[in-house]
Amino acid sequence: MTNDRDFAEKRFNSPGTFRAAATYTLVVVALAGVAFAFYAFGARDSVFAAALVPAFLFFGGVGAFVRTYGEWKAERGWAAWQGAGWFLMLLMLVALAIPGAAFMAGGIK
Repeated sequence: MTNDRDFAEKRFNSPGTFRAAATYTLVVVALAGVAFAFYAFGARDSVFAAALVPAFLFFGGVGAFVRTYGEWKAERGWAAWQGAGWFLMLLMLVALAIPGAAFMAGGIK
């Protein structure tokens, strides 16, 4: 039987976990940045191109949460991955303004 301390412990001292989660987050944000550049400089009239930005962030956040679950099940450090997931989801909510603005400017094309 596990005691309450083991159940609530976050395992913040897992080596390499923060670096892996931070690298993953930076790669996802960079992909979303490339999608934004594609929209801003190439397909300014396309709502679909604008929607790629929050889509990359959403699926990146879901991927981080999947990794969080895997790390938790393996009883390794999972807190950094959960933080990465929430950060990407927050950025996704902010980035939802991009396709909204594209729709208001020109409609679906």
